[in-house]
Amino acid sequence: MGLVAEFDIDCEALPLVTVASAAPEASLTFEFQYNHGRRPLFLVTTSGGSKHAIESGFTDAYDVAEWTLVGRAGDTRRYQLRPALSMTAQLGDHLDDLTGLKALATADAIIERIEVRRNGWTQTGWFADRDAFEQFSSFWLRNGGFRVHRLTHDGEPEPPGDGLTDRQQEALRTAYELGYFEIPRRASLEDVAAELDISASSVSERLRRAQTQLISETMATTWPPLPD
Repeated sequence: MGLVAEFDIDCEALPLVTVASAAPEASLTFEFQYNHGRRPLFLVTTSGGSKHAIESGFTDAYDVAEWTLVGRAGDTRRYQLRPALSMTAQLGDHLDDLTGLKALATADAIIERIEVRRNGWTQTGWFADRDAFEQFSSFWLRNGGFRVHRLTHDGEPEPPGDGLTDRQQEALRTAYELGYFEIPRRASLEDVAAELDISASSVSERLRRAQTQLISETMATTWPPLPD
C-alpha cells in the first residue's frame, strides 16, 4: 500500500535556502518544471514577506542564474527561475553519497510540494511503498537531517490544515485558544510563545507561514491577477 509523507530535510546547501534566509517572513514553495531540457526550471510561489527581500535574494543567490516574475495575486507571486547549478554540482561538496542522490530521482515517489526553509526543505510526497519512503529517509539521515511530520497510508483522510506542518498547526491552535486572534486580543505573542516554550519571533514566523499557506491553498489560487 502506498504512503503519503510530510518531512523535513535539513541541508543548508539545498536550492533556494539562501533566499529563505534573506526573506524569513515569506513563505516560499516550488516545483520542478521538467520540460525545459536536462536541467529543470523552478516554478516558485512566494507569499507574504518583503517583495524586495525575496527578489534581492533571487538576484544574490549563487544557485540562481536568472529569474522572472510571471504573475501575482495580492501578496502571492509566481516566479520562474533558471538554476545555475545541477543538483549534483550544488550538493556535491556537502554529501558523502552522490550515487544515492541520483537514485532518488528514479525512486517510486512523487514529490508534490517543497517548502524552502532557512536550513533546508519541507517536502510532501507520495511513495509507492515503505521501501520507497525508506530510500528517501535513509539517504537524508546519512547525509543531513530528516524528521517526519506525517506518515499515512494513501486513501486515509489527511488531518485538518492541509499543507500545514505540525508545528504550524500547534501554533495556530494555541494562539486561537489563548485568544490571540480575538478583537480585542486576550493574549500577546509573548503569551503564545510562553505556552509553546519558544521565542516570540519564532511564534510570529510560524503564524505568518501558517496563515499564508492557508490563504494560498484556499483563496489565492482563485484570484485573478491584479491589473498593472
